[in-house]
Amino acid sequence: MALSNEQKNKMWALLNQTRGQIGLTAYKDYIFGLLFYKYLSEKATQWLGEVLRGDTWENVYGQDPVRALDYMKQKLGYAIQPKEFFKDWEAAIHEERFNIPMISDTFGHFNQQIAFEAKDDFEGIFDGMRFDSSDLGSNAQARASVMISMIELLSAPEFDLSTGGDTVSDIYEYLLEKFATVLASDMGQYYTPKEISEVMARILTFGKADEDNFSIYDPAVGSASLLITTASHMKHSNQRGAIKYFGQEKDATPYRLARMNLMMHNIEYNDIQIHHADTLESDWPDGVIEGKDTPRMFDAVMANPPYSAHWNNKEREDDPRFREYGIAPKTKADYSFLLHCLYHTKESGRVAIILPHGVLFRGAAEGRIRKALIDKHQIEAVIGFPDKLFLNTGIPVCVLILKKNRANSDILFVDASQGFEKMKNQKQLRPEDIDKITETVIHRKAVDKYSHLATLEEVIENDYNLNIPRYVDTFEEEESIDLADIQGQIDEVDAEIAKANQTLANYFKELGVFK
Repeated sequence: MALSNEQKNKMWALLNQTRGQIGLTAYKDYIFGLLFYKYLSEKATQWLGEVLRGDTWENVYGQDPVRALDYMKQKLGYAIQPKEFFKDWEAAIHEERFNIPMISDTFGHFNQQIAFEAKDDFEGIFDGMRFDSSDLGSNAQARASVMISMIELLSAPEFDLSTGGDTVSDIYEYLLEKFATVLASDMGQYYTPKEISEVMARILTFGKADEDNFSIYDPAVGSASLLITTASHMKHSNQRGAIKYFGQEKDATPYRLARMNLMMHNIEYNDIQIHHADTLESDWPDGVIEGKDTPRMFDAVMANPPYSAHWNNKEREDDPRFREYGIAPKTKADYSFLLHCLYHTKESGRVAIILPHGVLFRGAAEGRIRKALIDKHQIEAVIGFPDKLFLNTGIPVCVLILKKNRANSDILFVDASQGFEKMKNQKQLRPEDIDKITETVIHRKAVDKYSHLATLEEVIENDYNLNIPRYVDTFEEEESIDLADIQGQIDEVDAEIAKANQTLANYFKELGVFK
């Protein structure tokens, strides 16, 4: 069952009550880490309940600790020793014997009990929590007090994960969105509004929703919301092994959050492969075959990369991702991310990438890359969105849809900038806006003052400029004005003013104000 607005509001109020003196940026690392450990604890508890057959974990562990832990690792990818579950911390708090070493030792043991094949998924996932940090307090007692308040908070009914299913993922996604909202400058770049994610996901999965062997990749994975939304449109997303999730993330915090987010959506660790790396510096080879890197290819690639980022573009001419198109400027990496996405897409796959509008018309190196993409018929659609949709920027963005091998050379332009709901400080796409965009793109519709299917010849006539207003005319003629009618209305008003002035003058005269 989805969380109600009342539950969400209470949850956020509880968080604010327990935050105390900790800065919100640091606080989020502890809350997300503890919430994820609670999830892992309850998942392990449920699994133990199914396999122990009336025995206790303490008894099984006591007989052969190594064998017991290895069995859990084989099934879950991780293992938790007895007395180190989240519920054990709760009990220690209740009995007034909780201390910081209890929790730091738990995470130390956890890191030692990660299955080899699950290293990429769990290793370092709790590194955002430093139990000797002054963020928590100036001494051990103060730090313990803060941790107690957080554990008690996550023990509240609002954070009950025992029902599993959508409740767990709903809680995590809600907290991600709230923290991204209040920490826009810090987290906003890692969070893609779910409405734009929905548009991209529907387009990427159209005609492929029935497939049971599908790979998706986000090279700037952030919190993994794009991966999760895309997979939600696949009919077999709940089937183990049907969807494979891949991603790369340069920054440590979202790298941890992405893995937590995926697993708390009940995705098995062996279906997840998230790398901690700079996508433009560290491409993703699958191994060396006859002296050459063999890159992984994916069915769908989606990205919301940092806009116009600086990157090292020196000696890139032989990079297979870029050599057929050109090298993006060192101060604008937008096309580097786009070409990376396209390169890693299967011949039958599709790309959806969010970028600033500048990529549509900027010249020089970017103009040459754009021309190559157009001449290769690889741009399917250009969608323009309203401004103020994102948490970390007010600029309007566009989404480019690309395929490697297209028979057709036309490009669909969609101006969706006027369809939105005005919120307090932002704008938001409505369900009808999402439906209109996706239907227009999927069926390549030409809609008056909304979309246009441009031929290659039209694009060439525009010097390969893809600026949307060149193709979609949204001009609305203003209603004609009858000047004679307007003059008549002015005369009537003047007559009423003159009459009122005369009446006022008569009153003053009667009162003897004027003689």
